[in-house]
Amino acid sequence: MGLFSRLGDIINSNLNAMLDGAENPEKIARLIIQEMEDTLVEVRTAAARAMADKKEMEREIAHFTSTRDDWAAKAELAIDKGREDLARGALIAKQKCDTEIERRHTAMKIAEEAFERRQEDLTKLQAKLDEAKAKHRALVMRREAAEQRIRMRTQMYDGRADEAIARYANLERKVDEMEAYADTIRGREPSLEQEFAELEQNESIEKELAALKARKGKAPAKKSEG
Repeated sequence: MGLFSRLGDIINSNLNAMLDGAENPEKIARLIIQEMEDTLVEVRTAAARAMADKKEMEREIAHFTSTRDDWAAKAELAIDKGREDLARGALIAKQKCDTEIERRHTAMKIAEEAFERRQEDLTKLQAKLDEAKAKHRALVMRREAAEQRIRMRTQMYDGRADEAIARYANLERKVDEMEAYADTIRGREPSLEQEFAELEQNESIEKELAALKARKGKAPAKKSEG
């Protein structure tokens, strides 16, 4: 189904409103252009037909004019020869030619008017077609520009994301290295359990040493006073 029902719809159409209200304005613009181009062909065909009709009327007018003049000459000849009956018949034929000539003039005037209307329609339709094509080109350019921005921003985003992931991976590796290094250091340092075990072991040794000295009759060594 077409967007327009007749030529007047195209000429009087508001392309901006049609495209602004369209879900897919670029597609609608293409459909509008196609329908306008089809209508343009039809109008040109109609204009050519009107011009052909005019030329046909001109040929027929020339034919009937020649025939009329011939009958007029015959009527004069018949009068000269005293044949009034033939002159009357020739004049009747001449009048018929005049009638046909008048009809052809009327038809030719109609064809001329139709041709002029078609020419005006062609001018208006061509202007609308040019407007539709310009809007379509603008829509295409806007879409391509938007797609280009999306591609650029996507590429920039992807680059930033990759860079951030790489930085995070490096940081994670450094943390792993630091933790591994800390584990090696912790292996050389006494743990809390080890320190308590050493304290308990020292205390046991001191007690055993004191008992040994007691058995030997030696008093525990006194700390020197300062």
